[in-house]
Amino acid sequence: MFKTFDHYLKILLFTIVICFEIGCSPKLSNSEKYTVNSIESGSDILNNIYQKQTLRVGTTGDFKPFSYIVDSTGNYTGIDIKMGKDLAKSLGVKVEFIETSWPTLMSDLMENKFDIGMCGVTITPKRKKISFFSIPVYSSGKAAITRDENALKYNSIEKINNKEVRVIFNPGGTNEAFARANFPKATLILNEDNLSIFQKLVDNEADVMVTDAIETLIQQQIHKELAAVNPNAPFNSFDFGYLLPKDTVFKTVVDNWLLEKKKDSLIIKLLYKEIDKHQ
Repeated sequence: MFKTFDHYLKILLFTIVICFEIGCSPKLSNSEKYTVNSIESGSDILNNIYQKQTLRVGTTGDFKPFSYIVDSTGNYTGIDIKMGKDLAKSLGVKVEFIETSWPTLMSDLMENKFDIGMCGVTITPKRKKISFFSIPVYSSGKAAITRDENALKYNSIEKINNKEVRVIFNPGGTNEAFARANFPKATLILNEDNLSIFQKLVDNEADVMVTDAIETLIQQQIHKELAAVNPNAPFNSFDFGYLLPKDTVFKTVVDNWLLEKKKDSLIIKLLYKEIDKHQ
């Protein structure tokens, strides 16, 4: 009843496609249409990338299907990892993935530990105060994931926001912010990382997590005991983007590259591949 994965996925992908084709692809003015080669000396970030012949991509490695680690190799994979490699290729440089975390993501950017953050980063007003973002990559919203038998029990914020409900979340990102803002009456469990949360839900160490809708769909495929709760009707909506330092020229280069990838439907193709991995 709850695991109508294909139905949810079609709706979710339709929303993403609409975002790609209409809502998330603003046209750049003629003054903004720079090419990489013509402006590589007009940006401190680009100058550094070309001097070192390396694009440094900050990534958390804990957010399927965007950025995660393959256990057998220890290497990063996911949609944004492949996009990072593509961006580096378009710049004609190597790519280096720099480990970051949700609690340190913004400070790592400010300390110049990486050139671009690519790991399913939500565009928020707080983050935009101190950074730039690319044009939106895709749109989504927060949805609950819980054990299959509890899907009806936790299908609204009101039902989750009760003291007997154990809400688990990872630190430092929008999952923590959403939980603290919306579930003040619930028993809140701060978990040290994101990926171990889903097994803890299976093991009944917590009742529910609220995270990105696409992640709930992926994780219910991995953990058959879990169910994504109404991922086609999330609690809110937001955009993901690539996190950038405040460098207008570098942002323009990234935006132009991303517009081309949207025309090629690259991210949709990568999303389908990631979903196929976990079915």
